Amino acid sequence: MPALNVEFSDRELEDLRQIAKERGTSMKALVREAAAADIARHRALQEGAEAFRTFFAAHAEEFAAAFPDDEPPAGSAGRAA
Repeated sequence: MPALNVEFSDRELEDLRQIAKERGTSMKALVREAAAADIARHRALQEGAEAFRTFFAAHAEEFAAAFPDDEPPAGSAGRAA
């Protein structure tokens, strides 16, 4: 299994030890769990952003009518999503 060496400051390492002790887990498990949670969060944010872009594109005319002050000036390149 691939591995990754990660460097921490003395303070960060001590904090990790303390948190792992409080949770009754190993430091390795704690760091892996944190990384996995961040990966899941990142994926969810990407999926949410894509769902928003799709929804916005499908309803662009409705948004333009509802929020005319937010529309780009006539003749501009268009919307940035």
